[in-house]
Amino acid sequence: MKVLVFNCGSSSLNYKVFDIAKERYQLLASGKAHRVGVTSTQAAFLEHHGPKQNKKIETQLPNHQVVAQMVLDQLESESLGVDAVGHRFVHGGNYFRQSVILTPENKEKLKACLPLAPIHNPNSFRVIQVCMQRLPGIPEYVTFDTAFHATLPPHAYTYPLPQELIDRFGYRKFGFHGLSYAYVISRAAELMELSISSARIIACHLGTGGSSVLAYQNGAAVDTSMGFSPLPGLVMSTRTGDLDPILPLFLLDNLGCTPEDLEIIFNKKSGLLGVSGFSSDLRDLQDRIAQDGYPPAILAYEMAVHRIKKYIGAYGVLMGGLDVLIFTDDIGVHNWKLREAVCNGLQWLGIDLDLTANQNYTPNQNNLLSTPSSKVKIITMPTDEEWVIASEGNLLLQGQHADF
Repeated sequence: MKVLVFNCGSSSLNYKVFDIAKERYQLLASGKAHRVGVTSTQAAFLEHHGPKQNKKIETQLPNHQVVAQMVLDQLESESLGVDAVGHRFVHGGNYFRQSVILTPENKEKLKACLPLAPIHNPNSFRVIQVCMQRLPGIPEYVTFDTAFHATLPPHAYTYPLPQELIDRFGYRKFGFHGLSYAYVISRAAELMELSISSARIIACHLGTGGSSVLAYQNGAAVDTSMGFSPLPGLVMSTRTGDLDPILPLFLLDNLGCTPEDLEIIFNKKSGLLGVSGFSSDLRDLQDRIAQDGYPPAILAYEMAVHRIKKYIGAYGVLMGGLDVLIFTDDIGVHNWKLREAVCNGLQWLGIDLDLTANQNYTPNQNNLLSTPSSKVKIITMPTDEEWVIASEGNLLLQGQHADF
């Protein structure tokens, strides 16, 4: 069975084609679209690795459906047919607690989830529509990031609101990047030869669009930086992260704008882009700092580092210590300068980064970056959300579900 997996981020799109035979997963093709629909000083591009071609296409990538069409065109040009298509959906709300086969009924429920993650869910939904048009009759299924965080305890997921409002609207912390965390947590336990049921792990999923931090203890997620939506937590590319909740009320009054206007401000015009004034890409900020020490770039970068360190420290205290610190996704794996800045000053938690190993890491591989005397094992680990999606699809199409 050949499974095509689409993984839409807020400003990226990953895809892979797997040939699945029993427990064997052969990767046939893969690629990623970078800087989709965002403001950056560098060009957007699609990289593709297939059985017949490897290429990099620099072109305008205004939205995710354009990218999906390009991917399907490329696979068709290489005569790479598929038997099923799997999709990542960031927010399943209270409608979905596990993966599902796409049916007309489930499609309507997905529509109801679109406002819950406004810069993620609509992207995935439009790619689903592209696949339905281009690949009629091919079964499609959907996996959800929120499913991984179903183990959060009530004191972590409950908001301190009047109970009648929670009962009426179902407000709670859901958590995100669950597919990524499912992969790196299990792989890290294998790599470090730790019991996943007793290890205390903090994982930092640091992407070019969205980022979050997870606390994992006793075989379950115990807290995470994102909440009801993917907006809270870290300072992200265009998202505010944590924000005083009274500010939206003041902005509504002072600007005379609508809730929809605020959503655009908080999700698409804030974060690194809003503070720096010129780019949503942390790598651009680092280049500008090295070039001329541009103060807004320095401020945005220091705010991002500060927020990551704060969450690591808080979660270390919450779990009574730490065994493993994981850095994953594009920025977490490939940005040694950010890792060094984040780990600096966290020695009290047992985190002792090997500065030389950190700078000389091997891209796209697991790297142990802690010193021999460090109480905490620090590792970089490329995530593979697409493998998790394909694995879940393999089970789902057989009438089973993965246990996250």
